[in-house]
Amino acid sequence: MERSKIVAIITGAISILLAIAYLILVQILDFRGEMKPAPVTEMTIPVAITMHTS
Repeated sequence: MERSKIVAIITGAISILLAIAYLILVQILDFRGEMKPAPVTEMTIPVAITMHTS
């Protein structure tokens, strides 16, 4: 019974640490500013050329 309590406490602590790390990561990424789309002039459109011979 004692061992299962220790495992539960360790698992809960790891879960809380992961949640806090996730929130910090989201805040850091959000702090960078508004996401802007890439300029259309610099985007390249891939072209596929196919040949069909009988």
